Amino acid sequence: MMKKKSNRTHLLGRLELDTDFGPLLEDTRVRLMQEIDRHGSISQAAKHVPMSYKAAWDAVDAMNNLAEYPLFDRATGGKHGGGTRLTDYGRRLVELHQVLSDEYLRNLDQLAERMRDPENVDFRELQRMIRRMAIKTSARNQFVGLVSGLREGEIDFEVRMRIDDENELCAVITHESADLLKLRIGSEVHAFVKSSSILLLTDRAGRTSARNHLWGTVNRIHNGPVNSQVTLELSGGRTVSAVITRDSVDSLGICEGNAACAIFKASSVILATFD
Repeated sequence: MMKKKSNRTHLLGRLELDTDFGPLLEDTRVRLMQEIDRHGSISQAAKHVPMSYKAAWDAVDAMNNLAEYPLFDRATGGKHGGGTRLTDYGRRLVELHQVLSDEYLRNLDQLAERMRDPENVDFRELQRMIRRMAIKTSARNQFVGLVSGLREGEIDFEVRMRIDDENELCAVITHESADLLKLRIGSEVHAFVKSSSILLLTDRAGRTSARNHLWGTVNRIHNGPVNSQVTLELSGGRTVSAVITRDSVDSLGICEGNAACAIFKASSVILATFD
């Protein structure tokens, strides 16, 4: 009788000790230190890790340069030949890394136990937050919200997403993109807008053809030689940034603390889902 495979979730991680000038200890370097102390030879230790002889020497030099005290005792020549061993400080550092690593893995096991609980809403929220923070994009503005409206047209698809209690975004995408994203009312969606695609307005009576208008308060202006980056804080606490010319900042009278509106076309919004 065949045994059923286990679907238990396991988390794996690595612990790294950093200094102000770069990483000091990570798994491979700790293994190298242990092998050096065991064999008394960098070349023998490199074979057992395994890593190249040059990489081992580079790691030894880097660790010694970054550590507060010497990690290695090196002997050259002599009756019993040369060799390298860990100093007492080096051994204590390896032991510290092992204790921290064991504790780290124990916490990961506890986290994995929480993952197995389908009722653990807090953990699901943590998962979503980690996923959002892991996204890397060249677009300065990123919003996360729920799909609040879908309207299919003959040529394209209009998607509305609510980012807070007062603000919605509108995006226009192709039918193919809508099918690929599998959008539905209430589903989570990410929106990206380049800061160069955003215009600013200060006159509340002004009219534009752009579908998206986000009013907020100017909380930061970063001036460059030609352009300025202006960041608005929205009512819900989110921010939106625009890059406009310094002349535009002056002509619109934009300054910190004043109200302004970020304007951008629905076609300037890029959507993504991660389900």
